[in-house]
Amino acid sequence: MNKDLYLIGGGGHCKSCIDVIEQEKVFQIKGIIDLEKNRGTQILSKYRVIGTDTDIDIIAKTNPFFFLTIGHMKDCSTRKNLFISLLKKKLKIPVIISPMAIVSKYSTIDEGTIVMHNAVVNAGAKLGKNCIINTGAIVEHDVEIGNFCHISTGVIINGGTKIADNTFIGSNSVCKENIIIQNEKFIHCHSRIISNS
Repeated sequence: MNKDLYLIGGGGHCKSCIDVIEQEKVFQIKGIIDLEKNRGTQILSKYRVIGTDTDIDIIAKTNPFFFLTIGHMKDCSTRKNLFISLLKKKLKIPVIISPMAIVSKYSTIDEGTIVMHNAVVNAGAKLGKNCIINTGAIVEHDVEIGNFCHISTGVIINGGTKIADNTFIGSNSVCKENIIIQNEKFIHCHSRIISNS
């Protein structure tokens, strides 16, 4: 029997996450936490917005599983702060992996991270907490990605690269092998990262 899961954030990223969660078939989505103005509305004509952040404690009394479905563009602070808040409440934040992704059994993925459709995570890769590895991204062997990072659609991270916490890498960017990307970088789409930054 699938475990009940509540999602936090009802925007566009939530829709993509829903599709991955449904296809993974580990959790059953019970509702979405979002802004008060959206209470009672439905996402994808199926999942109801049942409350706001202030309702989490009540829901958590009967269900410990939550997942953040707020996106991360220029600023990860909202995702990061909510994630830390959930951890302080001792709630469970799973790893979500699309069945259409290729994820090596020799990789490690920390809690709250999602690996989306057609992404690749190769052997020896280490993904931190609360990351988004978006559709079609490639994370090659021995790459280390810190916490609260978003590796966007179609990004290629070549082997041995180290990416620090809070980093955003825009769609279709390519990182050369064995480079270091420093803390809290925002890298625009179609970038070519060929040296430490």
